[in-house]
Amino acid sequence: MQSDALVFFGASGDLAQKKVFPALQALARDGRLNIPVIGFARSDWTDAHLREHARKSIEKHARLDREAFERLARHLHYVRGEYTDPAAFKRLAKALGKAEHPLHYLAITPSSFETAIHGLEAVGATRGARVVVEKPFGRDLESARALNATLHASFDESSIFRIDHYLGKEPVQNLLYYRFANSFLEPIWNRDHVASVQITMAEAFGVQGRGAFYDEVGTIRDVVQNHLLQIIALLAMDAPINQSAQALRDEKLRLFHAIRPLSPDAIVRGQFEGYRKEKGVAPDSGVETFVAVRLAIDTWRWAGVPFYIRAGKNLPLTCTEVMVELARPPQNLFPRDPLHPANSVRFRLSPDVVIAQGARVKAPGEAMVGNNIELVAHDDSSDTMLPYERLLGDALRGDAALFTRDDCVEAAWAVVQPVLGGGGPVEPYAPGTWGPQSADQLIIGRGGWHNPVLKDPS
Repeated sequence: MQSDALVFFGASGDLAQKKVFPALQALARDGRLNIPVIGFARSDWTDAHLREHARKSIEKHARLDREAFERLARHLHYVRGEYTDPAAFKRLAKALGKAEHPLHYLAITPSSFETAIHGLEAVGATRGARVVVEKPFGRDLESARALNATLHASFDESSIFRIDHYLGKEPVQNLLYYRFANSFLEPIWNRDHVASVQITMAEAFGVQGRGAFYDEVGTIRDVVQNHLLQIIALLAMDAPINQSAQALRDEKLRLFHAIRPLSPDAIVRGQFEGYRKEKGVAPDSGVETFVAVRLAIDTWRWAGVPFYIRAGKNLPLTCTEVMVELARPPQNLFPRDPLHPANSVRFRLSPDVVIAQGARVKAPGEAMVGNNIELVAHDDSSDTMLPYERLLGDALRGDAALFTRDDCVEAAWAVVQPVLGGGGPVEPYAPGTWGPQSADQLIIGRGGWHNPVLKDPS
């Protein structure tokens, strides 16, 4: 069922400016947005103000397509009001007109969700409707459950779309496709042939003026509980029984339930030197800007295979990469050959897209020695669709495959819950390094961390 109107709360906010307006223009350009688009915010604006704000936002954060923007502008309308003002929601109901299946996008802080939903319910705007909410989906397991209860009081789970832009990125989608569209990977994708899995999500920048926000969140909440556990799910889950959203999310849930909750001895937390001097950061802050964890997955497929996650700010480069180390051959038939890396499968998710297989080939000459090479299976940095364009388009037509279900959210929180209170002291590290040296102890005996390099070998 296609939605027949889109309401987005927080129309004057930062998220709308950077992500929502460019996505709406892209949807209009592709002919997928021919419904009323109603912005709701506190600013004292008119329809004309909203259209001008949308135009400037797109010019600043994307590329203005004049023809597409004109299509979008014809559908843009504005309703001013506070989330606590019943009269404002009556104006919104009037603006919705005869729409029977609106999509309400709550691009606002989670603390305002309940108030906004109650306002919608009071004017009958939740009947037949869908709702989109932005992460974070809670701060811990308890608050995630409370948020789900708030949403379920007015919407069925099938009508709730929890948006995580990371799941809308083409490289992340490619993980799922590559795994299950090719038959050669499945026979080796298990504990008999995989020695370890590493995921590195590195950022070469700091908190970028968002110190107050980051000091409330930290790396575990910011990227581990959501983005990186979702990557692990795509890497480690079993094949869904079909392509439906329900089947895909069922397999993710099974995988999350199989991940052993983190313990303090399986985590290293770090903080880059100078973080406590950032504006909005407490002078004695114990919030981590780096984390390294070792995960165990208690399934028949993955028992005994360690999964390592490393994420942080002010690291040497900005890159997200997965390195799957395969088991070594059972015998060394070439004793003159020096010790060399094991075979591997590498997925780079950003800044470019690379899928490569590491192998060993004989070097020219009489001696039976070799060189390491990579067979690049895919190398393409293009993505014509913005993540928010993909996700909002899916939500408008009711496709939930790229959105997170309530039980999956709670299961992911359960994995990190034991270490949210700290998991040991934060250790300082110098900006431009790969975090505290103690992170190396998590992976000892496995050849160390794989450090991505941005220039791939030719």
